[in-house]
Order: sequence, then C-alpha cells, then structure tokens
Amino acid sequence: MAREITQRELRNGSGDIMRALDRGEAFVVTRNGVPVGELLPLRARQFVAADAAVAAFAYAPAIDADRFRADVDAALDHDPSPRG
Repeated sequence: MAREITQRELRNGSGDIMRALDRGEAFVVTRNGVPVGELLPLRARQFVAADAAVAAFAYAPAIDADRFRADVDAALDHDPSPRG
C-alpha cells in the first residue's frame, strides 16, 4: 500500500524518499490534501541468457507474418496510404 506524502515532504525529504523507493516502497503525493501523483519503484531488470529465451519459445507456434499484419491493421483500423 502506498504511503501518502505531501508535496513539501517530497521536496524536503527527497533523499529519504529515494532510498525508500530503492527498498520497494510506493508513495502518493498530495497537494493541499488532494492526491496529484504516484511514485512507484521500477522493477529490477533481470538478465535472461539468449539460450534461455530461445528455449522458452521453442514450442511456440509459428507466426504467419501476412496474417499478423492483417490482424494488426484490422485492430488499429488505420489508413495505410501515405500522407500527401
């Protein structure tokens, strides 16, 4: 659950707040008692070796590029003609 902090707390305690974000804490920033934003920690990136990634998709079905493009075009419903 995100801890509520004021704009002033954010400004004056930014170092402590950054360390708390490093620990995984989240914050809702308020101004005059009204929530105006969220501060959320970024997920740590995890390295995945190429052979592990290839193995994960080894039994995935093949993708038909033309059908995929048609599906995307239908979903986006855009006009593919160049702009004049």
